[in-house]
Amino acid sequence: MSLGLLGDDFDLHTGGFDLKFPHHENERAQAVAAGRSFARHWDHSGWVMVGVEKMSKSLGNFTSLTHLLETTDARAYRLLVIRSHYRSPIDVTTTTIADAERSLERLDSLARRFELPTLAGETLEVATSHALGPKGRALVAKVGAMLDDDLDTPSAVAALFEAVSLANQLADQGEDELAWDMAVGINVLFGALGLPLLAGSNHVDQDASDLVRARDEARAAKDWARADELRAQLTALGWVVEDSTSGTQIRRP
Repeated sequence: MSLGLLGDDFDLHTGGFDLKFPHHENERAQAVAAGRSFARHWDHSGWVMVGVEKMSKSLGNFTSLTHLLETTDARAYRLLVIRSHYRSPIDVTTTTIADAERSLERLDSLARRFELPTLAGETLEVATSHALGPKGRALVAKVGAMLDDDLDTPSAVAALFEAVSLANQLADQGEDELAWDMAVGINVLFGALGLPLLAGSNHVDQDASDLVRARDEARAAKDWARADELRAQLTALGWVVEDSTSGTQIRRP
């Protein structure tokens, strides 16, 4: 089947560790015995786990990808996958998916703050296609080295989230150019990993802007009851309200 679909001498054959022997060895032996060139590289991945058990139909503890995509952001599952090394088990539960969704919100918050474009489309993102300064180029080199080391995506993702914190810190300190450069690098790298950051709609109408300003004034005066009342008004208008060191931030869900 592999040869029929991919032709002779294809690049990569993947599967779980449990298929390495005898299934994959026999598959290769059959192809070689027939005089056919088979896969150049083999990738054996860890099992999908639910707690301490392997996810499987026989145990009745499985969640289909179709169901998962109907109930959560598809990017959450991608983030869950790349946070795990391909040769290690991956734990897919409501808890780990919820944690991935919270992490996504950090990324989308960065995209909103810096008004980053959505990447990870139909074409592969290449760093040289983007204008990167020293911070962005250094991040690309650092993450690239991690990915070159046996596709170490967990370390790469950890480095990217550290960069998110640094970009926000630089922006809070008024280092706008350095912060922007770091944010662009983060966006490009997650785009290359197939995970788009979504800024959503940042347009704030005059009514919402007035409520934000009034809320910041109430908070400065320590009038917490008024600040809570204004938060409720913004929420009723469909805004998500967040507090930051620079004041009230609002965004669409």
